[in-house]
Amino acid sequence: MNWRGGELKNLRAELAAFRRRLQAGVVLITVLVLILLGRLYDLGVRDYSHYASLAESNRISLIPVAAPRGLIYDDKNRVLADNYSAYTLEINPAKAGNLKRTLAEIGHLIDITPAHLRRFRELLAENRSFATVPLKSHLTDKEVAIVAANLYRLPGVEVKARLFRNYPFGDEFSHSVGYIGRINDRELATLKQEGRLDDYRGSEHMGKTGLEQQYETLLHGKPGYEEMETDAYGRAVKVLARVAPIPGDDLRLNLNQEMQQIADRAFGDYKGALVAIDPNNGAVLTLVSRPGFDPNLFVDGIDPQTWSQLLNSPARPLVNRAIYSVYPPGSTIKPFMAIAALEMGVRTPGYTIFDPGYYSLPGSSHRFRDWKKGGHGMVDMHKAIVVSCDTYFYRVAVDMGMQRMDEYLPRFGFGARTGIDLPGESAGLVPSPAWKEKRWHKPWFPGETVISGIGQGYWQITPLQLAVATAALANGGTIYKPELLQAVRKSGSRVWQPVAPVVVRRIPISAADLAVVRNAMIDVTKPGGTAPRAFVGVAYPVAAKTGTAQVTGVKQNESYDAKKLAIQYRDNAVFIAFAPADHPRIAVAVLLENGGHGGDTAAPIARAVMDYYLLGKKPTPSITGKSNESPPSD
Repeated sequence: MNWRGGELKNLRAELAAFRRRLQAGVVLITVLVLILLGRLYDLGVRDYSHYASLAESNRISLIPVAAPRGLIYDDKNRVLADNYSAYTLEINPAKAGNLKRTLAEIGHLIDITPAHLRRFRELLAENRSFATVPLKSHLTDKEVAIVAANLYRLPGVEVKARLFRNYPFGDEFSHSVGYIGRINDRELATLKQEGRLDDYRGSEHMGKTGLEQQYETLLHGKPGYEEMETDAYGRAVKVLARVAPIPGDDLRLNLNQEMQQIADRAFGDYKGALVAIDPNNGAVLTLVSRPGFDPNLFVDGIDPQTWSQLLNSPARPLVNRAIYSVYPPGSTIKPFMAIAALEMGVRTPGYTIFDPGYYSLPGSSHRFRDWKKGGHGMVDMHKAIVVSCDTYFYRVAVDMGMQRMDEYLPRFGFGARTGIDLPGESAGLVPSPAWKEKRWHKPWFPGETVISGIGQGYWQITPLQLAVATAALANGGTIYKPELLQAVRKSGSRVWQPVAPVVVRRIPISAADLAVVRNAMIDVTKPGGTAPRAFVGVAYPVAAKTGTAQVTGVKQNESYDAKKLAIQYRDNAVFIAFAPADHPRIAVAVLLENGGHGGDTAAPIARAVMDYYLLGKKPTPSITGKSNESPPSD
C-alpha cells in the first residue's frame, strides 16, 4: 500500500520481528537466571561446607598455646629449673601497618632501649613460625596498664603473659642442667625434617645445652590451642574454646644441690672439673666444671656484648671441662697400670726394683727422671703406688709394651665415650703406635712408651672417664653408664619412674690383684703417702691416688720451679679416690688446671665432697682456691 508521504510500514512484519526478539530475550534471561540459580545452588548447597568454613575461619582464629616446660629437681626435690610468668609486649608485623610509626608510638609510652629495638629487628629478620615478635619482656604492672590503655591506637600490638625459664642456682649447674634459648633457623629446619614442627606451634624456645638439650623431647610437652573470635580488624573478641596444652615431664636428678655447691665453692679461683659417681650403680652425684656462667642470660636472648665476653674469655666458661676437655691423667693412671701388669703377669706384687731417681732405656744415656731427686731406693708395687714412684712405672710400661697397654687399659673406659646423658662428650685417647702412624704418619719411639706409663705424652682423658674408671676399681671391675637422670614423672602423674642402672661391661679382675692396688691406694692418704695432709682426722677409710700432669716440658738439666713459671704453664693437679675403701659408696675424680700437686690442691676438694656425702658434714668456708707454688711431689 502506498501513501503520499512514502511507503506505509508493514505492521504485521514488525510485530512478528518484535515477538521474535522478545522470545529471544526471554530465553536469554531464562538461561541467565538458570545459570545464576545454579551458581547460587553451588554456593548455598553443594559448596556450603567449604564456604562456611572459609567464613568461619575469617571469624575464628586458632591460637597455639605453648606447653609449660617440665621442671628439673635435684635428688632432694629442690628445683634446679622452673618456670615463671611475665608480661611481654609483642607486635604482629602483618597487622602493624606502619611499623616504624608503631615503634615510635610505643617509645613515647614506655621505655624502649636501643637494645630492645636491635633484638626486635634480629627476631623480625629470623622469619619465625609464630605470628608475633617480642619487643620487650618482663613488663612492669605500670607498663602493662599504659600499653593496655592505648591498644586502640596501636595496631598489631599485644600484651601477652608468657612463661620464662628460671635457673635459681645460677652457674652452679650451668654445665649439667644447661639452658634453653630461642629456636633458630637450623633447628626449625630440623624439626620440619623430623616431622615435629606441630609440637612446637606457639613455642619459641628449646634446650640448647646440658640436660635441657639431652631430654628436650621429655621436657617440652605438647602445645594446645584457643579458638578466638575476632572482629573485622582481626582483633580478639572472646575465647570460644580452649584445648589445654600438655606440660612436659619433670626430671629428678642424682645431683645434690648442697654437694654441688660445696664442690663448686671449693675450687676457689682454680679452673677445672670434678665428677663424683656412686660406684654401685653409676649415678652421677656431682658434676662441676669451673668456671661456669649464668644460664639465665640465654633464656630470652643474650646481648652481643655479654656473648662476646663469654665466648672470647681465656677462662673458657662455656666449655664443660668435666666431659669435653681432655688432659693427660698423670700419675692417676698408675693404679690402672698396676692392675694391668698384675693381670697380664708382667709384674708380681713382690717384684722389687732399685730407683736411683731416673730410668734410662738400654743403650741410651737419656734419663727419664723420677719426681723425687735421688729416687726412692728399693721399691715394690705397693710402695710404688704409695709414693708414686715414676721409675717403677717407667719400667712397667717398657716391659708391658704399648700394644698391650692399648689392649688392656681401654677396658676401664679410657679412649671411648662413657655414654653419659649429656651432649658434647669427648672420647679421649689411649695412645698407640697404630694411632700415631695414622694421625701423624710418624713412627712410635721407645721413649713415648716410657712416659705413657706415668700418664704423660699423648694420653687424653676427661675427668668423667677418670671417675668412671675409679668407680670400677672401687666396685671390683664393673663399668656402669654414668647417669645424671634418676627418675621421670610423666605429666599429670604423681609417681616417679626410676631410671635403671646400665652395665656397660664387667672387667675380670682377680680379688687378690684388686686387694694389692686398693691397699696401696689406702696408704696414699696416710703418713708416707702423697696425700696425707688432706685426710688428717678422716672418719672413714679412703683409697686414693694423686697425680701431677705436665703442661710444659722441662729440659734434661733443668729443675721444675713453679715460681718461675707463668701460671698457665704450671702442672695440672689430678686426684682420684673412693670411700669408704672397704665398702665404697662414692668415687671422685678432680682435675685442677695449673693446680700443681694433686695431694695439695685437688685432694682437699675431694675430701670436702666425700665428707658431705658420707657424713653430712659441711666444710669450712675456704678449703683451697689459692694458687699453689710448691714444686710437684708426685
